[in-house]
Amino acid sequence: MPSLKPAVAEIRLAVRSALAELAEGSTVVVALSGGADSLALAAATAFEASKRRMPVTSVTVDHGLQDASAEVAARAARIAAGLGIEALVVRVDVDGDGGPEAAARAARYRVLRDAAADVGASAVLLGHTLDDQAETVLLGLARGSGAASLQGMAPAREDEDGLRWLRPLLGVRRETTREFCTASALDPWDDPHNLDDRFARVRVRETVLPVLEAELGPGIAEALARTAEQLREDAEAFDDMIHETIEDIVEHAEAGISVSVAALAANPAALRNRIIRFVVDSEFGVSLTRTQTVEVARLVTDWTGQGPIDLPGCSAVRRGGQLVFTASAR
Repeated sequence: MPSLKPAVAEIRLAVRSALAELAEGSTVVVALSGGADSLALAAATAFEASKRRMPVTSVTVDHGLQDASAEVAARAARIAAGLGIEALVVRVDVDGDGGPEAAARAARYRVLRDAAADVGASAVLLGHTLDDQAETVLLGLARGSGAASLQGMAPAREDEDGLRWLRPLLGVRRETTREFCTASALDPWDDPHNLDDRFARVRVRETVLPVLEAELGPGIAEALARTAEQLREDAEAFDDMIHETIEDIVEHAEAGISVSVAALAANPAALRNRIIRFVVDSEFGVSLTRTQTVEVARLVTDWTGQGPIDLPGCSAVRRGGQLVFTASAR
């Protein structure tokens, strides 16, 4: 028998490891754009899932943002069907806040979530690679978004409905997915947006990372991915500490929630700030910026009688020994 190409073996192993987290016979959804990354993921999933009697459905989202997008989506679905996968194409209208990229992403995840519910899937598989992770970390660093952004994308997470979102290829280089497609006689689609330098991610991919590799030596993408993994481990440890602490220091207040000033003051700044952000996010659905968080923390560490601090969706004020967060009037 001919030997298995290294790229095929690497990606199949990555998918096999991800599917091992699911019960045998579970249905899975694969997000399929038709590009090399998602095509390699779909093909490897079709191969590995068949051995565990796991039905696979591919979902291709036609955002309608490019000429011939319907033909591109239909072509991806035909390839998936040829792999023995049930293939769905869903057309969406892209609109909303944050520009076309953010709106397209929100629409895509909404479609994937709905499709998973329709077919009774336990997990959605996404084709993000190590290169995507490195780009995400660099963009987060450039924007000063803090540790949450520098953690990049999680290889696995579970949403509030119990649906698992898996990224089996997060440790695989992008070039490996192309090698997989070549070895498997798959013809991937090349998204022209991936070469459009109007997008910051494209500039990072085509200019910034190559310059870093040239000036600092090879291995930059792997180093950035390792950084994301380490920060994610730290964040998980902090989250565990917050959940252990928060039940003892938080009380419900009229139209809001309150936190013990003494307990916040007893914690180091990193944990104190995380508790503040966690309380506001969980109670009011608002993500505080670094500046807003530090200003609220001053009510604990540097209080001189200052009044309420207006925040998105709520306000914070110190009353006696409590830091009280109250919903803003609508």
